[in-house]
Amino acid sequence: MATLCAGDALPSIRLPFRPLFAALLLAGLCAPALAAGPACYPPQALAAKQGEEIVRPHTGGPGQLPDISVPASAPVPAALRGSIRRVDLPPGVKMVALTFDLCEASSETSGYDGALVDYLRSEGVAATFFAGGKWMVSHPERGGQLTADPGFEMGNHTWSHANLTVKTGEAMRRQVDDADIGLALGRKQAEAKGCMLPKPQAISLFRFPYGSCSAESLNYVNDTGHLAIQWDVDSGDPAFIGAKGMADDMLRGIKPGSIVLMHANGRGKHTAEALKILIPALRAKGYRFATVGQLLAAGTPVIAQTCYSLKPGDTRIYDEAARTGKRILPVQ
Repeated sequence: MATLCAGDALPSIRLPFRPLFAALLLAGLCAPALAAGPACYPPQALAAKQGEEIVRPHTGGPGQLPDISVPASAPVPAALRGSIRRVDLPPGVKMVALTFDLCEASSETSGYDGALVDYLRSEGVAATFFAGGKWMVSHPERGGQLTADPGFEMGNHTWSHANLTVKTGEAMRRQVDDADIGLALGRKQAEAKGCMLPKPQAISLFRFPYGSCSAESLNYVNDTGHLAIQWDVDSGDPAFIGAKGMADDMLRGIKPGSIVLMHANGRGKHTAEALKILIPALRAKGYRFATVGQLLAAGTPVIAQTCYSLKPGDTRIYDEAARTGKRILPVQ
């Protein structure tokens, strides 16, 4: 499989945002297969543990926000504002970004799909994880491991998976800001283990829960230095589709530059099994796997000025559920 490494020519790849992303692209594509995960953690600490994928009702008081200071970031440049759906790549470049949400609502303690993460590592597959701040606090060891892994990339998925079409004002802003503190906890955990982490990027990644945003929340996310990353392929893994059906659906939808939505918090049903079908099939088609940052560096993002899952307006069911207090996904 061909790769692009330092010193290699970049064959007609457009890098309009090269100052921000080119180093990420080259570092990720030139790294060897990352079978063992971050070297600063022993293999037995990284391995999946039975039962940790289970989503459970939350007990006790509200999660404690860590006392960590997060530096302010510059606003996102005008050319990158809005919700990024996918990336247009040059002809012949076949890259795809697999992304995994690690969300945790205020009423639950969600899980960690260790089998999924173990498989990504064993195959040397790059991936991006969008973690809730509350999830990072309730899973500090796993959050640190993911943060330290050179094959993975972390993004903000709000504090407690709040709907940011319905949340407004200070409550909306806290969902964004507090999640950044949770992500900073992951860095602190990894550094405490002796992990050498790269300097945080000037612009970070963010994903709206339910794929839903308002003009107010989208502007705030961009104003605080976050790229709003949506998707153009939804695995549907919270539903009981089955591994083969899920993999087949994703294979039909994926094209060069796709961003694929999955879950690694125990909400995905058969996601790890589906990956064992999906990843070999994509490799057979000539695809390479990239983080979202690497994908952005390789082409031109396709940006919408509003948020949705697969077509405009399709998140209204989630907006109405948030307004009425109805649960879409019950606790397992």
